Amino acid sequence: MDRRHFIKRSTLLSIGGMLIPSTFLSACRKENLFEDINYEGKIIIIGAGAAGLYAAYILKSKGINFQILEASANYGGRLGKLTGFANFPIDLGAQWLHGKNNILGDLIKKSNTKITLDDSGTKYWFNNQLVNSLPQDTNIFEGDDLPDISYKDYALQKGLGDEYKYIVENIAGDQGAAASRLSVFGNNVDEENWNSGDDDFKFQETFFDLIENQIASKVKDKILLNTIVSKIDYSQSEIIITDSHNNIYSAGKVIITVPIPVLKSGDIQFIPALPNEKTTAFSKIGMDGGMKVFLKFSNKFFDQNIIGGPICAAYADESIGKAQNDNVLLAFIMGEQEEYLTALGSDAAITTALLQELDVMYNGQATASFIASHVQNWTTNPFVKGAYSYSTIGMGDARKISSQSINKKLYFAGEAMNTNGHHQTVHGALETGYREVINILNDIKK
Repeated sequence: MDRRHFIKRSTLLSIGGMLIPSTFLSACRKENLFEDINYEGKIIIIGAGAAGLYAAYILKSKGINFQILEASANYGGRLGKLTGFANFPIDLGAQWLHGKNNILGDLIKKSNTKITLDDSGTKYWFNNQLVNSLPQDTNIFEGDDLPDISYKDYALQKGLGDEYKYIVENIAGDQGAAASRLSVFGNNVDEENWNSGDDDFKFQETFFDLIENQIASKVKDKILLNTIVSKIDYSQSEIIITDSHNNIYSAGKVIITVPIPVLKSGDIQFIPALPNEKTTAFSKIGMDGGMKVFLKFSNKFFDQNIIGGPICAAYADESIGKAQNDNVLLAFIMGEQEEYLTALGSDAAITTALLQELDVMYNGQATASFIASHVQNWTTNPFVKGAYSYSTIGMGDARKISSQSINKKLYFAGEAMNTNGHHQTVHGALETGYREVINILNDIKK
C-alpha cells in the first residue's frame, strides 16, 4: 500500500512546537507569526474535517472568535472510527500516515501516539494466479518529460498489456482515481514538492483518535452539527451565511473547507457568483468515488496485501499495527471499481461480489470462513461524494487558482487545495487550514 512518495528536500520549520512548511512563511515573517493580533470580528469555518478543525485550533490559540458549521451529524470529515466490529478499532476513512516529516509527525511525537511502519508483503493477482512478483517493471509513472495522458494509456504505450490492467488500476487507485482518468504528467507535477517522507505508518488505535485527542477536543464546543450551508452572500462588508433551515449566520471572513465535489456540484450558492476562473479550476480537480469494505473471517487465509483483483484491485490485512489480531481484510476500492460495486445497490451485494473474487483467489476459503462485513461508501455520503482529489488530464494550475482567496472574505482550504505536494493526505489538509489562518491574519494587518 506504498503511495510511492519519495523524500525531498526538507522544508519544515518548528515554531511554537508545531511543524510549519516554510512555504507558508513567505506570506508572514517568522518573527511575527505568533504576534498578538486584535480582531473584533467573527470567522466562520464551513466543514469540520481535518482542515476546518485545525484552522479552528489555530484561531483559538490566537483568541479569535470563530464558529464551525458542519453539515453532517459528526465531525472529522473523511476521518471516522468503527468500534465493535473487531477486537481493535478501525479507521473508516484515512488510516495511513504518509511520512512523519509533517505536522502530524510532530503531534504523534508530542502525544506518544503509537504507530507502526507498514512494510507488509504483497501478492499480485496476475494471469489468474497469486504471484510474488511481476514479469515487467510497473514503476513507470515517475520521471521527467512524462506526457499529459492517462495512466491507462501510458501503461499501454510502455508495453504493459491487458494482463496488467488491474495492477495499473491499483497504482492509479492509490492516487484516488481510475487509471483512465489520472494524468501521468499532472500527478508528478502535483507531487514535486512532496517532503513528508517515503514510509507509510498505521496507528495502533486510529487516525481519528489522533485528530480527536490532539485537535478536535479543543474546539468541538464551537461546532454546530447538522448545519448544511446552502448560501454564502459576500456582497456586503459582513458575510451572510444561510443554512438549509434558513438560519442566518454572519461573519467578517469565511474559511470554506468542504470537499471539491461539493464545490463543483453547486450545493452552495455564492452571491455574487464565484469568478469563472475559480469554478473552472474546481472543475479540473478530479475526485473519484471511494469505498472501504471490511471483511471479517474466522481464519486468516489471506496474504497481507493482494493487488490486481478485477473487482477490487487492493486488499490489505487490517490487523497490521494493531494490539489485537482479529482476521479482518480491508477491500480498498476506487474509481471505476467503486462505481461498479456501488451500482450493485446494496451492502450485501457488494460483500458477495468481493467474497466471490476472494474465493477464486483462495479456493473458496473466503465464503467458508466469512463472519461479517462493514461497508463504508464515501461516494454516497452527500457531504463528501468521493475519496480524495487527484490530477486530471489538462489540470494545469487548478489547485493554485482554487485555493486563492476572494476579496479578503472567502478563503479555501482542504486537501484538494494543497499546493505544497501534500494533496490527498490528512496532513495536507491540516497545512491548508493553517495556511488560510495565516492568510487571514495577514489580511487583517493590512
